[in-house]
Amino acid sequence: MEEPNMYTAPEYEDFKQKMRKIIGLDLNSYKNQIHRRVHMLKDRWNVKTYDEYFSILKNDDKRLREFLDHLTINVSEFFRNDRQWWKLRDQLIPEMVKKRGHKRLKLWSAGCATGEEPYSLAILSVVCGLDASVPVLACDIDQGALELAQRGVYLKRQLLNAPPEYLAKYFTTTDKGETYQVSPELKRRVTFKRFNMISDAFGTGFDIILCRNVVIYFTAETKAHLYVKFYNALAPGGYFLVGSTEQIFEYRKMGFESSGPFLYTRK
Repeated sequence: MEEPNMYTAPEYEDFKQKMRKIIGLDLNSYKNQIHRRVHMLKDRWNVKTYDEYFSILKNDDKRLREFLDHLTINVSEFFRNDRQWWKLRDQLIPEMVKKRGHKRLKLWSAGCATGEEPYSLAILSVVCGLDASVPVLACDIDQGALELAQRGVYLKRQLLNAPPEYLAKYFTTTDKGETYQVSPELKRRVTFKRFNMISDAFGTGFDIILCRNVVIYFTAETKAHLYVKFYNALAPGGYFLVGSTEQIFEYRKMGFESSGPFLYTRK
């Protein structure tokens, strides 16, 4: 494996700059974990130079897809960390409806990967009677992951946390029950969009934002920058939910209040 000082070699810096132009991803915003993956794949392909590495990625769509998949590792499931989801369903969404005085809530799944999270959020929007004219916004930088999300076909193991009544109502089974297809009604509840959260401008006025198990890959500086952007994207009183391995240590400096484990509120 490459030594960490290789991550700042001039040849690697040049490689990162050229990759940024073709994938829109700034690798300098990520921790060494991502750089290790870049070099592990380089070694696996038996590539000797960064110029050769870049040439392969620029000219071979299949290899570029593998490269992006290797970096992002889009592993998810419906209602992951289910206790947080039932809190959303039973407490936070009804509370937000009461606070706003209407059911047109703006919900955002940031870093939605292959769609399990925004579809889970869409199910709760139906269950809680939210207005269907405001679909869940689902964003990710990985176009391949978004295409899978829009197909809406999932393996049985990805739905182990989904209650049986949800499976019956919002999915149809295919391939002898081994895969599940998201219903047309649920698809209409989600809008997918390619989005670079580091460089693209955020929307505003969101009532609930989920960004779970995404920023753990970023440097501390990039994390802080993103948390401020998420704070500004929330409507006053809105909720920001992060992953169960994440914590915003200086949330008060950013204006957040803690509303429970891994949950923050804009004052």
